[in-house]
Amino acid sequence: MSGEISLSRHLNTWNRAQLDRTDIAATIKRIASASIKLAQIIAHSAFLVANEDSVSIDSEAFGKKSLASRAHQLFEDALRNTPVGLLASQEIEQAILLNKQASLGVAIDPLDGSSNIDTNLSVGTVFSIFSFDPGSTPLSSDSFLNKIGTEQVAAGFIVFGPQTTLTLTCGDGTHIFSLDQTRGEYYLARENIQVPTEQREFAINASNYHYWDKSIRGYVDDCIAGQAGPRGADFNMRWAASLVAEAYRIFVRGGIFLYPRDSRPGYENGRLRLLYEAFPIALLIEQAGGAATDGEKRLLDLAVTDLHQRVPLVFGSKDKVERVARYYTNPPIEANRYPLFESRTLLRN
Repeated sequence: MSGEISLSRHLNTWNRAQLDRTDIAATIKRIASASIKLAQIIAHSAFLVANEDSVSIDSEAFGKKSLASRAHQLFEDALRNTPVGLLASQEIEQAILLNKQASLGVAIDPLDGSSNIDTNLSVGTVFSIFSFDPGSTPLSSDSFLNKIGTEQVAAGFIVFGPQTTLTLTCGDGTHIFSLDQTRGEYYLARENIQVPTEQREFAINASNYHYWDKSIRGYVDDCIAGQAGPRGADFNMRWAASLVAEAYRIFVRGGIFLYPRDSRPGYENGRLRLLYEAFPIALLIEQAGGAATDGEKRLLDLAVTDLHQRVPLVFGSKDKVERVARYYTNPPIEANRYPLFESRTLLRN
């Protein structure tokens, strides 16, 4: 249809405005192409076998292997012989060199939310693109270190759900593309989206309540307290255990997502990865008028110190994210809160 704008057409128009964008546009097209193949694999649910360790593919075509590993391989293959010189992935310990003369680096979580596969919930892919100068310093696995979020030249995430969607920014706003399965192409569905501000909704895993610090407990308690509490309004709580699903809902409906640090072993610095999960989401949300922090500090100002560095992540409507930061500046007195899990007995006064 003449009025439709495909991803390729959108990127070609964007590229013509500034010729040094050619490599970025070509890289995004390759990622999108690989995601279409991955969508087809996921859709063939008969090939997916759940076991105790991971969701696997079991078929003559793929043999039996982790779906996340297969997803990584799809993207790695797609990015070979492209302007991508360096690839970092959640599925590999060190970044791998694809082309020492190339100028771009891609950091990717090939299959976010894979534990949701056998329950038929949304999973996805999150990616970030950085620019390098291989002429000044040879590319290596350490080239991503010391990068900060504002150095991203593009970022996006794909949701494999009832629809397959690509949420993308190249620094010119955030746009949502929807996959037309029959034509094998993404088409623009929402242009220059802005995160809605009126939604009273938050996403957090409340089962970890007793491990949170008092700032996060205070924020959630005040939401749970509803109209009788200090917020003076009722809130809904969501949790899908899939970063891409939570992010997509916030881009469309608004609200806030919180995955804070907590006192459990291994969670002291948060759980999500800075380079290929938090960074891309932060760039996308800021381009859509929202905000992203580690609870206190702007995410895009942080620097990578380790390829798989973990970080707390709070993102969503700007006013809500800023409110969370104020809870860290002025922590609530817990004795006066409205606790989510207050002590109860059979006999109460």
